[in-house]
Amino acid sequence: MSKTVIRYSEAFKLKIVKELESGKLSCVHEARMRYGIRGCGTIECWVRKYGKNHLLCKVVKVQKANEHDELKKQKIRIRQLEKALADAHLDSIIEKEYFKMACEVANIDDTEAFKKKLSLR
Repeated sequence: MSKTVIRYSEAFKLKIVKELESGKLSCVHEARMRYGIRGCGTIECWVRKYGKNHLLCKVVKVQKANEHDELKKQKIRIRQLEKALADAHLDSIIEKEYFKMACEVANIDDTEAFKKKLSLR
């Protein structure tokens, strides 16, 4: 038993895609039933190849030239701020560790009480 391959003309494919896009056919299943197309993915391939529906999933972004430049500047500014934040975080960690070491050298056991004393001055 050999498998029969059915070839459809370009005009036929375009007709079905047009009917689907115009709403004459409500879904791919209806088109398959009406025209006796056996392949499950056949019509989907035609729609991707010949139809306009493939554009619906894409995002089209329209920008003026100055908007593009502004976006670039904002991205650079964000990178600068992220770097500054990371540096400030590292400085804070170093300062805490330096304070602990200074307290150890001065034989201060209760560092929290010492911090409070310093903040009251």
